Amino acid sequence: MRVHYRTVGRDLGRILQVVSLMLLVSIGVAGINGEFYAMPTFAISAAAVGGVGFALTRKCRAAPDSGKLEAMVTAATAWGAVGLLGGLPFWLLAWTITVDPFPAWANTPPIADTVAVFRQPLNGVFESTSGFTSTGLTMASVEGELPRSLQWWRSFTEWIGGVGVIVLTVAILARPGSGSLTLYESEARSKKIHPSVVSTVTEIWKIYLGITIAGILLFILAGMGPWDAINHAMTGISTGGFSVHADSIGHYDSPLVEYAVVPVMVAGSIAFPIHYLILKGEVRNFYADIQTRWVFIWFTVGTIVLTALLSSTGQYATFEETFRIALFQFVSATSNAGFGTTTIGDGTEQVWSAGSTLLLCLGMLTGAAAGSTVGGLKLIRVLILLKGTAWQIRSVFVPTSAVRHLRLGKRTLEQNQVEKEYTEAAVVFVLWILFLMAGVAVFLWTLPSAYPVEYIIFEVMSAQSTVGLDAGITGPAMPTAAKTMLIFNMWIGRLEIIPVAVLLGAVLRRLDGYT
Repeated sequence: MRVHYRTVGRDLGRILQVVSLMLLVSIGVAGINGEFYAMPTFAISAAAVGGVGFALTRKCRAAPDSGKLEAMVTAATAWGAVGLLGGLPFWLLAWTITVDPFPAWANTPPIADTVAVFRQPLNGVFESTSGFTSTGLTMASVEGELPRSLQWWRSFTEWIGGVGVIVLTVAILARPGSGSLTLYESEARSKKIHPSVVSTVTEIWKIYLGITIAGILLFILAGMGPWDAINHAMTGISTGGFSVHADSIGHYDSPLVEYAVVPVMVAGSIAFPIHYLILKGEVRNFYADIQTRWVFIWFTVGTIVLTALLSSTGQYATFEETFRIALFQFVSATSNAGFGTTTIGDGTEQVWSAGSTLLLCLGMLTGAAAGSTVGGLKLIRVLILLKGTAWQIRSVFVPTSAVRHLRLGKRTLEQNQVEKEYTEAAVVFVLWILFLMAGVAVFLWTLPSAYPVEYIIFEVMSAQSTVGLDAGITGPAMPTAAKTMLIFNMWIGRLEIIPVAVLLGAVLRRLDGYT
């Protein structure tokens, strides 16, 4: 099949126009916080992104509706483009503060080292990609030194990215039809709440906004200030993990705050259709839905095992502290939220044992429920791989004429369905591991040998599973090749690999056509 690139161009243009609206909103946030010097930065960025989006939409306005192939290429292209163009505010603001062209009333602050790193465009692209993919790895060494307008932009990109820029575009444009449906499905979403895809995404945003507001109130009650509560609620429900403090949730040194953050991360791990059913009073879905049930089982088992591993090393003073850290960090890793309350690794200096670190890697790999805001493989794929493998082995011992089924939660899959879903899960898993190995190889090639291998695996896994926890490696001093590789890992991790493979295939086919 041939890709209709005009369709891709039109839909990409619409997505960029929506991102430009995000930048326009941020002008107001800068003004409210008295950062008048930042307002031109967001205005110029909005004009640039919106201009590109308008030009693409106008040029390709007569293109046909998006098919599955075009939707995949659009998704991969759009997530790359918003990561690239979303880096403009970081770069422009860093140079604005450096040059300081405004009078005193603009409140331009002195340049801080944390802001200065964004004068390098790659660092801004890294931060933007990390935000939109709801990862949370950062080039900012001391987040508290960032202007509030940049803190907001980081949190806002994660909040939008948690649900998806394409889902937001469908909600704003409210265009019914097959084109909207294929775009919705291209962001690794298949279940709909309502028959209409526009009604579905509208319902998702209502639920998302409601949980965000509930998180803000919960955090304020736990002791956070309003600004901290707003930012952490946005990055918590999006399972993104950006913080306004260098030591994340550990900054508060408060067990109450730590316990309060856990239910928000759990909420981000549950699929939106299940949230909808629970809000309608069908509470049994907490345990009746196979994915939600396994979210709680996996969180419980992982917390118990991690508590045992940390207890064996005697790193923390009391059992309660050990349990609290184990609970928080395992839920943070597996929900892909990326908040931290303790140091896992300090670069070349080992803090956690290899066993504890690799257990978190396993949690990051699996992720939680499909249809939520999390990354990773998703628990439903892990269950399909495990049950499907056992089903394949058992097939050796039954007659070829036997009619066989596989029970997966409430679903009963026939043989052709089992083979289709098992093959898809296996392909994603194999590609996932291959890209992970590529990232690890680049790190081993570019970093000194003093870094523990488990920390290198942890860092790459954190990027590809869109988590944001780090072992003290990620930062502005990283080699350019390592930064670029992590950007690539975050991109393919957010898209769950298949759209990226489709895009690369389309590009190679196009190049072959030219030759």
